[in-house]
Amino acid sequence: MASFPTRSDIDSMPFELIDPASLSGDPHDPLKAEEALLARAAAGDAVAHVWEAPVSLIVPRSYQRYAPLADAREAFARRGCPVWLRLSGGGLVPQGPGILNLSLAYPVRAAMGTASEAIYLHLCRILADTLNTLGVLTHWQAVEGSFCDGRFNLAWGPGDDARKEAPPRGARKIAGTAQYWRRVPGHDTGDKDQPLYAVLAHAVLLVDADPIEINERANAFEAMIGSGRRYEEMKVVTVAQALAYECFSIPDDLREHVRAALIERVKDAPLPEQ
Repeated sequence: MASFPTRSDIDSMPFELIDPASLSGDPHDPLKAEEALLARAAAGDAVAHVWEAPVSLIVPRSYQRYAPLADAREAFARRGCPVWLRLSGGGLVPQGPGILNLSLAYPVRAAMGTASEAIYLHLCRILADTLNTLGVLTHWQAVEGSFCDGRFNLAWGPGDDARKEAPPRGARKIAGTAQYWRRVPGHDTGDKDQPLYAVLAHAVLLVDADPIEINERANAFEAMIGSGRRYEEMKVVTVAQALAYECFSIPDDLREHVRAALIERVKDAPLPEQ
């Protein structure tokens, strides 16, 4: 029988960067990738996946409550914009060129939910440290009016205290985060406070996508399913825009520059404290 990690083992694990080609199923289907990542975490590994998707939308499974969802997905697929269902909660997320994704999957020994804030902060710090090396200073907070808004968005703009309940004037979302927990059966330690979970922590970083286009696409889908949600272009910002606002030069290969910086940061990142 495989030896599964103890809590002390988990604390010292490094992340293994995995080749997207090694993931099973359709490499463009985030749901297939999520299942493969969770399987690695359930087997006791800590893995990282840095990836981009074609033009598409990703929504949580909670969107199945909208009766027009199936018809809307079919209509958007005909337009060349498939709509995928993901495991984690939250809201709609646009995908496509200029949007970089980071998925981390690893085992966690803790009571469900007790480590969720530490997992979010761990993910935000990786992203913030990466952007800091490029000259883009960020903090985490909610940004009302942005797509898939949450308390652990990464935001750029005025304000230096990520713990404020309301976003300061002018703050814009540059990245969003989500997480999903799955119990790994049969590997309890006898301590009810330390069951084994496979955790998937995911971030979406806007690098040089067109904020007008991604918001229009997101709003069109929300209108088609009748959700009542509408997102504002001025509530989000890309890395390219932030660099321009700060009068920094923008590399011609910005996407690859950000990708390389993110990978280097992940390689040095320990797992979050549990």
